[in-house]
Amino acid sequence: METTYLETCLENNTKSNLFMDQVEFEPAPRWSATILKADAHHSEKGGFTSECKTEIFKPPILIRSGGGIHNYLYALKMSPAPTKGEGSNVLGKLQITWRTNLGEPGRLQTQQIIGNPVTRKEIDLKAVEVPSVIILEKPFLVHLSLTNLTGKKLGPFEVWISLTESKEEKAVMISGLQRMDLPVVEAFASLEFQLNLISAKLGVQKITGITVFDTMEKKTYDPLPDLEIFVDTDL
Repeated sequence: METTYLETCLENNTKSNLFMDQVEFEPAPRWSATILKADAHHSEKGGFTSECKTEIFKPPILIRSGGGIHNYLYALKMSPAPTKGEGSNVLGKLQITWRTNLGEPGRLQTQQIIGNPVTRKEIDLKAVEVPSVIILEKPFLVHLSLTNLTGKKLGPFEVWISLTESKEEKAVMISGLQRMDLPVVEAFASLEFQLNLISAKLGVQKITGITVFDTMEKKTYDPLPDLEIFVDTDL
């Protein structure tokens, strides 16, 4: 799940000390919140819940008058859900209650806190297995997995190794047909496949530019992160 970090700084600009009874983050739908600061009053998961009020009593946080501050840090995680590529950037809101030296109560509920726009990945391409022994100019198989992260069918796909900007020959290339066809992948399903590769250079090399193209949507996805391999001679 994708993680966003939210830091909240409370500053007391009044002439009275404030005792913070409650500083709760209430996450928006599809988000969950975990407080990370060890001294931040509660250590709950899932944001605002009625269970928090029945926990073992914890003393309120004191924020001193005339500019005293206290920081709260939350890890927010978006749960998987069907998406068209864009996620909501509404994170949630804070519920804050306090008392003064004389016991006078105060309460504040913030407006919805807006984060950066969340772009959800549609596919996840990863290497499952790479041979530990690779011989120069001898074909080898790399096992890959393609996962559909959306709530709809995607594909069919084509897979290839893209060229460098300089058009120079790569150290590792596809052996045989330069494009592989993959079938449609159902919603939230995965497909494993193998690429037959060959290395033309010795030593530490990188497999770069393995790219997936959706032939139906005419869309090219970000390439697989580089894979480092060691190429030896056939002794």
